[in-house]
Parts: sequence; C-alpha cells; structure tokens
Amino acid sequence: MRPNLATRPYDRIVPLIVAVALFMENMDSTVIATSLPPIAQALGTDPLTLKLAITSYLLALAIFIPASGWTADRFGARHIFRIAIFVFVLGSIGCALSHSLRAFVLARTVQGVGGAMMTPVGRLILVRSIDKQRLVDAMAWVTIPALVGPIFGPPLGGFISTYASWHWIFIINVPIGLLGIVLATRFVPDLRAERPDRFDYVGFALSGLGVGGLAFGLSVMGLAFLPIGLVAALLAVGSASTVAYIFYAKRAAAPILDLDLFKLPTFRASVVGGFMFRLGIGALPFLLPLLLQMGFDLTPFQSGLITFTGALGSLFMKTAVAGLLRRFGYRPVLVYNSLISAASLAACAGFVPGVPFAAMIAVLLAGGFFRSLQFTAINTIAYAEIEPRLASRATTLSSVGRQLALSTGVAVGALVVEITLRLKHASAVGAWDFSAAFLLIGVLTAASALIFARLAPEAGAELAGREARGP
Repeated sequence: MRPNLATRPYDRIVPLIVAVALFMENMDSTVIATSLPPIAQALGTDPLTLKLAITSYLLALAIFIPASGWTADRFGARHIFRIAIFVFVLGSIGCALSHSLRAFVLARTVQGVGGAMMTPVGRLILVRSIDKQRLVDAMAWVTIPALVGPIFGPPLGGFISTYASWHWIFIINVPIGLLGIVLATRFVPDLRAERPDRFDYVGFALSGLGVGGLAFGLSVMGLAFLPIGLVAALLAVGSASTVAYIFYAKRAAAPILDLDLFKLPTFRASVVGGFMFRLGIGALPFLLPLLLQMGFDLTPFQSGLITFTGALGSLFMKTAVAGLLRRFGYRPVLVYNSLISAASLAACAGFVPGVPFAAMIAVLLAGGFFRSLQFTAINTIAYAEIEPRLASRATTLSSVGRQLALSTGVAVGALVVEITLRLKHASAVGAWDFSAAFLLIGVLTAASALIFARLAPEAGAELAGREARGP
C-alpha cells in the first residue's frame, strides 16, 4: 500500500536521500577516469591495464541490476537500499586499501554490485512512496545526479589526485554512505510486496549474460582495450543470451525482466525513446573531456571546469520542469525538447580551435538544462500506466535499458572517432576528429522524437497535473 505522505512534514527528504546516494554512485563510476595514472603507479601496473577497474564495475552493474526489483519486493526496498549503500561503501574502502591490481578490481566489482541495487531500488522507493502528482518534482532531484556525476567526476578525480591523494576518491564515500544509511533508516518508508514472486534463476542467468555481454562489449568496443575477437565474442554471447531470454520470458510465470510491460505505450516510449536519447548522453562525458584535453591541450582539471557548466544547467532545470510539463504536457515536451537537446549535442561539433570558450560554455549550459528536463520527463512518463504491484518490474527493466544506452553511447562515440582517424590515415587525435562523432550522436538523439511523437496527447496527464484531453 502506498503511504500517505501528505501528512508527513519530512516527505521531501526522501527524494534528497535517494539523490545523494545516486550522486555518489554516478560520480564514482567516472571519478577514477582522470586518476588512473597515479593509481596505476601505486599498484605497480600501467593505466591501460587498470581500465579493468572501470570495466569490472560496469560488468557488475549490468549483471545485478535485473535482480534489484525482486530483492526489493522480497526483503523490502528500505532494507535493500541500506544494504546497497553499505556494499558500495565497503567496496570503496577496499579500493582505498588495495595494494595490488587484483584487489583493486575485486573492490570495484563489489562497488558495482552495490551500485546495481542502489539506483533502481532508489527510484522504486520514490515511485512507491510519492503520489503521482508529486512524482515529477521528486524525479527531478534524482535526475540531477545522472547528469552531474559523469561531468563532475573527472575534474574532481583530477583535483584530488593532483592536490591530495587518489585514496580520498574512495574515502569520501564512507561518511556520505554512513549518513545515507542513517537517514534512510529514519525517513525512508518500509516498502515491500505482500506476495513476492519466486526468484527466476534461469531468467537471471540469461539476462545476466545478455545484459552483461552487451553492456561490457559495447563499453570496450572502439577503445582498443581488448582484442577485436574477444569483443565480438562478448557481443555474440550477449546477443544470443538476450534472444534466448526473450523466448524464455514468453513462457515464464514471473520473469525477472517483464517484457510484457512494453505493451504499455508510455512505458514503451520511455524505454525505447529514452534509449535513443541516452545514446548522446552516454557519449558526451566520454567525448567532451577528450576533445578539450587532446584538441585544446587543456589539463584534466581545466577541461572539467568547462564541462561542469552542463551540470549547472541541469540544476537550473529543477525549478522549471514541473511547470513546463503542466503547461504543455508530456508529448510536446518530449518531442520538441529532444530536438533541442540533439541540436545542443550536434553544436559541440563546432568546438574547434578559434571558437570562444564563452560560446562553448553557453552551449553546454543550455544543453544541460534541456537534457535534464528530458531526463525527468522520460523517467516519470514510464510510470504513468504502471500499477503499484508492477513498479519494481518497471524500475528494473528501465534501469537495464538505461545501462545499455549509456554503454552504447560510449561505443558509438569512440568508434566514430577511430573511423575518422583511419580515414585520415592519422594517429594523433585533433579537435576536428570529434566533429563527426558529435554530429552522429546528435542525429541519433533527435531520432527519439519520432518515438515520443506516437504518444497520445493526454499521456501522463495525471503525472503532469493536467486534465486529460482528447486528441
């Protein structure tokens, strides 16, 4: 049963607790990118090999996300959320104390397991504890970490590694995590399913191989990190397992990923349209720092200060998103805002030497605002037709789609840059080599408008606080 939060004076604290936890997870997944050289030196290895720490985290995240919904239904969302934070903090401590590559990769894997539970269960808590009329405001808080974390992480990692010690990258998670556990215990309601389904072990194995193989394979494709044959094998296993799961899910009584949810138009638009939109978002934090550092010869910290303006734009969105959705409705916002966001991504193709930094910052600031607005709309429209008993399944499936989209975005961006270099027969990367990648991800992001345009005019009327209207 959904608790009545209207009588609780601290109901706004719950979205903030979830947002802080998700910020910790989103930021930590990217914060070590600029700190690989000093960490590698301390562990007696090289930075290229240490990228195992990034890929192991992504792999654990992809494999264990499908189990998050069932565990929350079975043991309670608050209990699992606290455990997820604890496991993430435990992995952070392990990273800080590591003295070998094997120990560091293992600790990052533990972090990934915690992060896999933290994100979808955090969203589930909001969906089940916040009334639909106030879900947009609540989701706006948890949208910000998804944008701020990947952008703020690299400069923070570079700053800490330069002026302190790389160990602090992970140690700072300890007080934040402990505070999150205390606040979750005090303020997060104890939500669980009355009659949880039996755990789908076969579905978990197939979905783990499918999502893990695809997400991991796409993450490293185009990065010259693994042999192309091994990458192809990962993608083949992931694709075959995904197809096998689709056939299996049609016969399973309670599949771990409920594909029947795609029959709901609003959920289908959120996941499929959101996948296309997130391709650009997944590529931007990867391409932009490389462009600024390799094309403009900026330090990691300097490039981070520029990219952070996109995060500032997302913060300004918080006060406007509910009013915009109430004024215009979901379909117009999703359609036109996806085009505006795509244009801001494509505009990054013009970031070449000679362009004023003020113009670049203006593009990133505006882009951050519109992308954050789109994220909030996509995340909330997914639950417009979801019954409370299906909330955990919807959260799990949408989280899987989100992870695959971000991994695909990185793969597409890296692959286009590599193809550009090969066509030019060049080895050194310059600013002009990123233009094609930004243009392509802009086009892919714009394609999401075609999916959102198929929504009914009254889609999400209750969420937006509007009266349902006919076509």
